[in-house]
Amino acid sequence: MLTFFLVSGGSLWLLAEFILSILEKMQTQEILRMLRLPELGDLGQFFRSLSATTLVSMGALAAILAYWFTHRPKALQPPCDLLMQSEEVEDSGGARRSVIGGGPQLLTHYYDDAQTMYQVFRRGLSISGNGPCLGSRRPKQPYQWLSYQEVADRAEFLGSGLLQHNCKASTDQFVGVFAQNRPEWIIAELACYTYSMVVVPLYDTLGPGSIRYIINTADISTVIVDKPRKAVLLLEHVQRKETPGLKLIILMEPFEDSLKEKGQECGVVIKSMQAVEDCGRENHHAPVPPQPDDLSIVCFTSGTTGNPKGAMLTHGNVVADFSGFLKVTESQWAPTCADVHISYLPLAHMFERMVQSVVYCHGGRVGFFQGDIRLLSDDMKALCPTIFPVVPRLLNRMYDKIFSQADTPLKRWLLEFAAKRKQAEVRSGIIRNDSIWDELFFNKIQASLGGCVRMIVTGAAPASPTVLGFLRAALGCQVYEGYGQTECTAGCTFTTPGDWTSGHVGAPLPCNHIKLIDVEELNYWTFKGEGEICVRGPNVFKGYLKDEDRTKEALDSDGWLHTGDIGKWLPAGTLKVIDRKKHIFKLAQGEYVAPEKIENLYIRSEPVAQIYVHGDSLKAFLVGIVVPDPEVMPYWAQKRGFEGTYAELCTNQELKKAILEDLVRLGKESGLHSFEQVKAIHIHSEMFSVQNGLLTPTLKAKRTELREYFKKQIEELYSISV
Repeated sequence: MLTFFLVSGGSLWLLAEFILSILEKMQTQEILRMLRLPELGDLGQFFRSLSATTLVSMGALAAILAYWFTHRPKALQPPCDLLMQSEEVEDSGGARRSVIGGGPQLLTHYYDDAQTMYQVFRRGLSISGNGPCLGSRRPKQPYQWLSYQEVADRAEFLGSGLLQHNCKASTDQFVGVFAQNRPEWIIAELACYTYSMVVVPLYDTLGPGSIRYIINTADISTVIVDKPRKAVLLLEHVQRKETPGLKLIILMEPFEDSLKEKGQECGVVIKSMQAVEDCGRENHHAPVPPQPDDLSIVCFTSGTTGNPKGAMLTHGNVVADFSGFLKVTESQWAPTCADVHISYLPLAHMFERMVQSVVYCHGGRVGFFQGDIRLLSDDMKALCPTIFPVVPRLLNRMYDKIFSQADTPLKRWLLEFAAKRKQAEVRSGIIRNDSIWDELFFNKIQASLGGCVRMIVTGAAPASPTVLGFLRAALGCQVYEGYGQTECTAGCTFTTPGDWTSGHVGAPLPCNHIKLIDVEELNYWTFKGEGEICVRGPNVFKGYLKDEDRTKEALDSDGWLHTGDIGKWLPAGTLKVIDRKKHIFKLAQGEYVAPEKIENLYIRSEPVAQIYVHGDSLKAFLVGIVVPDPEVMPYWAQKRGFEGTYAELCTNQELKKAILEDLVRLGKESGLHSFEQVKAIHIHSEMFSVQNGLLTPTLKAKRTELREYFKKQIEELYSISV
């Protein structure tokens, strides 16, 4: 056994680390007593009294400890003082900027040869050596790849074909893309950029009314779709004379002749994407590249009420935003041609598009999921991505699933112990996936993501500090959290490498300043370091398409974007999002309530997967709709003496009381006022989702739809609780 450990470096490392995990908190005298060594006596006499076997054993232990100390992983060096991650800008009214970047000027681009999205892709083409670019797969098959040159050629052919079909090489030409994530989406986007056209994404969950609104507002005459059913949906609008300007629908997938005939009846030309590319190949036009200040995309935000708003983003906006990300992470993470990204978050939203831009700029690969989120793990195992963007809801599901498999008290204790050991390393700046705890507990988790992930980025909604802390340890890779919105392209703050604490969204990106302003009605004041978050910089949008009123609400005369979120500066210069300004209402007694703040606290309740908090200005208290977690709640209920299936537990009145008590407990611990606590809840067994219309594509609650969907249950809660 001794010989084995002396010759096996990897095993030495694991054994030494295990021993050190036990010894590191012990005092020197305790260790000496444990080893039965003299404290400060005659060591020479002591060693002469030992047997040869004992001396060999002590030598082996010394060798193990020496090996561990010499091979112990080193902490990453942060790019700045983590106690001062941002600084106040002179004569700015309290605005703060990143200390990373080396100067007062805001970052507009990272590479001189990549200042538009067209140039970004051309740079990737150049440095990749025409390597693989876009990948897709069929069930149980390996990924098939298009090279950078193939993508560039097809984009030029498609763009040339669009010009042959009455499109203009101009930023006045808006082209709709109505498709799920797939290689053709990117080819269509690049075709537009190659000829200075503007992309307008459409997606199912906007609803028919919103799609009609976007087509008319953006004067869209051409839409590129993936499936025939979407073409049928668009033709129905034309038939009803709701979208008279729509003249051309291009399909990525095969379609029946009957669809083409239906289009002719409506005055709409139906063509395959291949046919338009073939037309462009025969009638090739030289590229007409855009400038940084030209529009690149109009991204209509789904919103939670009213018509969607078309955020106008330039090429320079997108480049500035991902350049800020590159600048912050450059000391720890350098993207290369070897990087692989898994694309499953909607391409109609800027978070996914920003991450992909980073990959293309460095000649990396993007593999698309099969289209079914339930098969995502299978896709990741086939693809082995190195970059994995996520939303908090997915992180929560991963966390819950991991702990649901620890189905005995002993297994749970061991898992929590291992996590604490890894979290201690993370706090000291060490990120790795080869410790003894990885070997024993976490390698299977890492393998479920393909085994190669080296960066995870989360955004779109607040992440639970508990979940984020655990997964930073369990996944053994750098996990960053960002904050922002479509109107500032995607992100305006980002985790500083080396700061692996949770409960904040990082410091300002080097491409923007951030300031807080007073919110009198919610009692937030800048002299306390609290207020509405405002952003200014080259990543901030140009306004909403044909909507001056809402543009003036969002952008003030000095160019500051008013986000509607409430933030607080922490001592280290990082930002914490603590509330939401827009979704507030008064209760009958005149108290203001911000339901999203309460929901973000209640979601930490172990059995709760989702919650909707409802209030009414005619009522004096709040009520809630709770969706229990189907994997966690049965175990939680069993510990409290409740038995039954998930469906049975959801109807158990005593269990409902227990969940309500847990919510109130969390609220008290977090400092909620009595009027901010829910007084009654309804248990609902079906998850809120994009498919049932209760979540936006970025997984935010659609409050108007939730209120209407649960109207009957809300009325019952108020009538019972009176």
